[in-house]
Amino acid sequence: MRKNTGISGTSGLGTRLPGPPGLGRRALLGATGTLALAVAAGNLSAGRAGAAERFQEDPFALGVASGDPWPDGVVLWTRLAPRPLTPDGSGGMSPRAVTVLWEVADDERFERVVSRGWARAVAELAHSVHVEVTGLAPGRTYFYRFQAGGVISPVGRTRTAPAPGSRPKSLSFAFASCQAWFEGFYTAYRHMAEEDLDLVLHLGDYIYENPIDAMGGVRNTPVAAELRGEPTTLAQYRNRHALHRYDADLIAAHQAHPFAVVWDDHEVEDNWAGDRSKHTDVDPAVFRVRAAAAFQAYYEHLPLRLPNKPRGFDTRMYRSLRYGRLASFHILDTRLFRDDQACGDGTRAGCAERLDPGRTILGAEQENWLYSGLGRSDTTWNLIPQQIAMNQVDTDPGPGQSFVMDFWDGYAASRQRLFDQIVARNVSNPVVLTGDMHRHLVADLKRDFDRPDSPTIGVEFIGTSISTKKDGVDLDPSGASLLAANEHIKFTNYQRGYVRCTATPEQCRADFRVLPYVTRPGAPVSTRVSFATEAGRPGVQPV
Repeated sequence: MRKNTGISGTSGLGTRLPGPPGLGRRALLGATGTLALAVAAGNLSAGRAGAAERFQEDPFALGVASGDPWPDGVVLWTRLAPRPLTPDGSGGMSPRAVTVLWEVADDERFERVVSRGWARAVAELAHSVHVEVTGLAPGRTYFYRFQAGGVISPVGRTRTAPAPGSRPKSLSFAFASCQAWFEGFYTAYRHMAEEDLDLVLHLGDYIYENPIDAMGGVRNTPVAAELRGEPTTLAQYRNRHALHRYDADLIAAHQAHPFAVVWDDHEVEDNWAGDRSKHTDVDPAVFRVRAAAAFQAYYEHLPLRLPNKPRGFDTRMYRSLRYGRLASFHILDTRLFRDDQACGDGTRAGCAERLDPGRTILGAEQENWLYSGLGRSDTTWNLIPQQIAMNQVDTDPGPGQSFVMDFWDGYAASRQRLFDQIVARNVSNPVVLTGDMHRHLVADLKRDFDRPDSPTIGVEFIGTSISTKKDGVDLDPSGASLLAANEHIKFTNYQRGYVRCTATPEQCRADFRVLPYVTRPGAPVSTRVSFATEAGRPGVQPV
C-alpha cells in the first residue's frame, strides 16, 4: 500500500508516490515512447501529438477511471494534476490547454489496440479529461491508458455492457457510499478492486465538506491550514475532491472497475435540498453559486458523460444503464429536485407536513422519467440506485413513531406515488439500492408500512459507509431499536464496508461485506451475511 508522509497546500502531497500495485503498473508498458510510436502509426497528426507539454512530476497522480458502460463503449477519465493539492486548486498545472492521448486495447500490454484518439485538457475543467469511447464490442473487458507530456498513465481495466437483446447468465456489481477521508482508511476499496465485478455504483458522499483538523483525523497526516476549512468555492471543492481522490486504495478500485456515480448531500453541504442550504439564513441565490462550484468539481473528478456536465446550477444526474435483458439500473438524484425537509429537518414525531400530498423528493420531471422507464422496462430486474432510505424507518421502538425528515419518510406521498406506479405498471422485480445510513440494512418494501400484512412489492438493500463514523460495531443500540420498531427490516449492521451483489435470471443476491476496523489500514474483509430475493417473489430471505 502506498503512503503519504504529509499534505502541503503549497506543494501538493509532500512525497511523490508510486502508482497502485497490481493492475497497470507503468513498468509493464516499457519505455514512455511506446504510446507515442503507436499514435504516430495511427491517424493522429504529429502536430497534435507534439502539442503536449513536458512534466517534471507525474501528471496522473489522481489515477484513471472509467464509467457508465454502454454496450458499445464507456467514458474514460483522468485529471492532469502533478501536484494535486495547491491553494488555487490548479493541481500544479499552468492555465494552458494540454493535449492528452488515449488508447483502448484488448490486452493489458496494448499489443491489440482497438481505438485511440486525443483530447484537450483545459484549465476551465481543472485539466480533466472525459473521453466517450464508442465502437467497442458488448460484454467485453478492455484496457485503457492516457499519455501527456511524455508520461504514460497507469493502465485501467473496464468492461462494456452486454448487447441490449442478450440474456446474460449473471451480473456482478458492488455499491458503496460515504467515504469521509478523515474518519477512516479506504481499505474496503482495496478489497473491492480485487473482486470480479462488472460495475461499481457509488451512491453519494464521495467527499465530505466538514472542516478537517491539522492532522487529518485518523489519518494522522499533516494538512495545510488552507485545506482544512469547509469548501465553498470552486478551488476549495477541487482540493477537497483531490484530497479524497489521492488515495491508493480508491485509485485502485477505479482503475479495476467501471463506476456509475451519483451525488448525495456532502458533495455540497450536509442535508441540502434543491436550492436551500441547511442554514436557513442563506439566500437561495447565494447557495446556488456554491452548489454550482461543487457540481463542477464533482464532474471534474469522476467518469461522467457529457449530459451530466453541469451548466452552473443546472444539471442532470439521474439516468439509466441497461445490462441486456437481465437488469436495468434507474439511477436517481434525491437532492437537487426535492422540496425542503419537513418540520425543520431532523428526526420528528407527529410531523403532519411530511404527509402533504404535494411534496416531492424527485421533482415532477424525474418522477415521470422514472415511472416511464420502469413501465417500459423488459428486464428481469429493475434496480434503483439512490441515496437515502426508502423503506419506512421508525426510530421509536415504543408505541409511538418518529421519522428522519431527510429520508423518504419525510416525503411519504412521493414514496407512495412510486409504489403505486410499481404496482400499476406491474414492474418486474424492483430492488432499491441505497447508501447514506452508514449501516447495512435489509428491508421488504411494503405497499402500506403501517399494515404488516400489506403486500410486499420489492426489497431494499442499504449499504454501510466506506469509512464514515469510523470503526463501528456489529449491532449498535440504534440498530436494535430499528429492528424492534420495524417488522419489515430484517437485518442491520453498523460496521464499515460495502455490498457485493449478483443478479441472475433466478435471484438477486446481496453479500454484506464488512471490515473489523478502518481507523488504521490493512483490515481484512469478510461477508457478514447474505440475503436474496427471488425473481417473481418479492421479499428477502437469508442465504
